[in-house]
Amino acid sequence: MPALVECVPNFSEGRRPEIVDAIIAAALEDSHVILLDKEMDADHNRSVVTLVGEPEAVADAVLRSVRKAAELIDMRTHRGEHPRMGATDVIPFVPISGIDLAECAALARNLGRRIGEELAIPVYLYEAAASRPDRENLAAVRRGEYEGIREAIEIDPNRRPDFGPAVMNLKAGATAVGARMPLVAYNCYLDTNRLSVAKAIAKAIRFGDGGLRYVKALGFDIKDRGCVQVSMNLVNYQKTPIYRVFEMIKSEAARWGARVTSSEIVGLTPARSLYDVAEHYLQLERFSTEQVLEEKLRTATARQMEKTGWMLFADHVASAEPAPGGGSVSAAAGALAAALCAMVSRLTIGKKKYADVAAEMETTLSQAEELRRVLTDLVDKDTQAFDNLMVARRLPKETEVQIGARNEAMLKATKGAAEVPLEVMRTALSVLDLAKGCAEKGNVNSVSDAGVAALMAKAAIAGAGLNVKINLTGFPDTEYREQTLAKMRELDAAAARLTDEIVRTVNSKIDSQPT
Repeated sequence: MPALVECVPNFSEGRRPEIVDAIIAAALEDSHVILLDKEMDADHNRSVVTLVGEPEAVADAVLRSVRKAAELIDMRTHRGEHPRMGATDVIPFVPISGIDLAECAALARNLGRRIGEELAIPVYLYEAAASRPDRENLAAVRRGEYEGIREAIEIDPNRRPDFGPAVMNLKAGATAVGARMPLVAYNCYLDTNRLSVAKAIAKAIRFGDGGLRYVKALGFDIKDRGCVQVSMNLVNYQKTPIYRVFEMIKSEAARWGARVTSSEIVGLTPARSLYDVAEHYLQLERFSTEQVLEEKLRTATARQMEKTGWMLFADHVASAEPAPGGGSVSAAAGALAAALCAMVSRLTIGKKKYADVAAEMETTLSQAEELRRVLTDLVDKDTQAFDNLMVARRLPKETEVQIGARNEAMLKATKGAAEVPLEVMRTALSVLDLAKGCAEKGNVNSVSDAGVAALMAKAAIAGAGLNVKINLTGFPDTEYREQTLAKMRELDAAAARLTDEIVRTVNSKIDSQPT
């Protein structure tokens, strides 16, 4: 199943760009991993790096970066405003598409084990990956910071790491590895140099001390700017939006005779979090993301391109050429199913009636768009797989050497021709999962669209299954053929069960609507 994960490792270095660049270079040795963002903060002496890619590739990349950070950063001499416990201080995995939070937690545990075993660095699991409830909160894991953990790790059973040695790695420190949903890193600067004021405000707004439910906050002294800062993580920006946090900080600061001079977002943030701020302060009525010029242009341009593309694709299918054929059409059906899931998500997000599922539908939208991209790519890959098979069939077979080379090429090409539609089946089954959520929780006015998404995804799976079967007819590797056909039958059966469930849900919701 195609999957995309984000990882946001934090390194205890924010003053030497060459060190941070070397750490990032180690991560990017694999071209399949993409650097989305890099933030350095000299006062905190900390860098935040955002990577994205397939789960295992990202995990390998982060392991390389942890190894490089352990070489280049010495925690025995490190100083900074931000709490820290290691050269690589914290590694959170965030689900983007084709992967859920539980799978990210499993990815975090596996990486934690590798860091502990291969690099001899103590590793603590936190948030969704935590091994016990008292370690879910990162602040609890990092309590005492590097110096405190260094003293406690060997004598206090409660401070023993989940992986790695029960003794501090003096140079690299310790590392926290976990999994979480997207958050907004948000800071407010105050026109005072009294650290006590920043700490008092942080205490007032953070959930751990009775403040806002989804806020974690600390107060810091920003010496270079001659002021203090309230630094926060907003772990659910939809239930505790930025503007609510900002207003509470302004109110609390006024009690101390201070005011907010500016604020900042560190790293990347979802666009919806900023739209919410604009909607609140401008008191916009009936605001929709479709009113944002860039969003409208993106949608309109995409629709125009898709219209042209689908018309050309249909013309190619209708021609006398054998490809694109049924395999490509199956992938196209899956892409259309994913597009419908994206549409239902967009028609649900931003509606007051569905505010409680907005975050979930944001995730569904992101996953649907990624699956649509993958299935669109598979349209061309199926055609290419067929072309490769034709090339192999045309290879000369006049000598024993030529026959051997042709047979080997035929085996390889036939496997490719079977594996592409099998991948279509796996991917379309993921679309079915999204269609189920859209049918159950999406805008009821679009429930029929969720049903069509399910039927299109089912058609994609059934059609791709036929292509798997026909490509493996007479295939000489019996073990491979039977294993692949077994996978095909398993996916087909799962799709049939899930489609029936979705169609029942859709019909029930349609029948229950007032006439």
